[in-house]
Amino acid sequence: MKKSKPAVAKLPTSSVGTPALTEPTGIRYVGHDPAISAVPCTIHAPVDGGRIMSDRAYILINVLPGRTSDVVLALSGIKQIKTIDPCWGKPDIIVVVEVSDQEALTQLVLSRIHEIDGVSQTDTHLVYRLKTSKAK
Repeated sequence: MKKSKPAVAKLPTSSVGTPALTEPTGIRYVGHDPAISAVPCTIHAPVDGGRIMSDRAYILINVLPGRTSDVVLALSGIKQIKTIDPCWGKPDIIVVVEVSDQEALTQLVLSRIHEIDGVSQTDTHLVYRLKTSKAK
């Protein structure tokens, strides 16, 4: 039985025949080359002190009016928080945390961040890593 050759993806074109900026899959092109890698990946490697951490999360924090500075100061004392970014609009603060497991994340959010005076609400987004499969 003869194996067929894999199909080669054709670069999308616009109505005027030039390469399209974005394919329906969301991959942006510059000329004939993808502007970004077609395989999604985590931009920041989850490293803390030379060892790989198992969980990274983005926590969006809403605070009571006039309390942003106080909350940022309190957050700066938590070692699992790697970045603290106050923002205009909602959320008021975005933090990146690295923890050993989901139980540690639960304790961090519920026992540490929610207990800070001025925090009104959090929205936690756990980062996962995509595994790439090798072609056979």
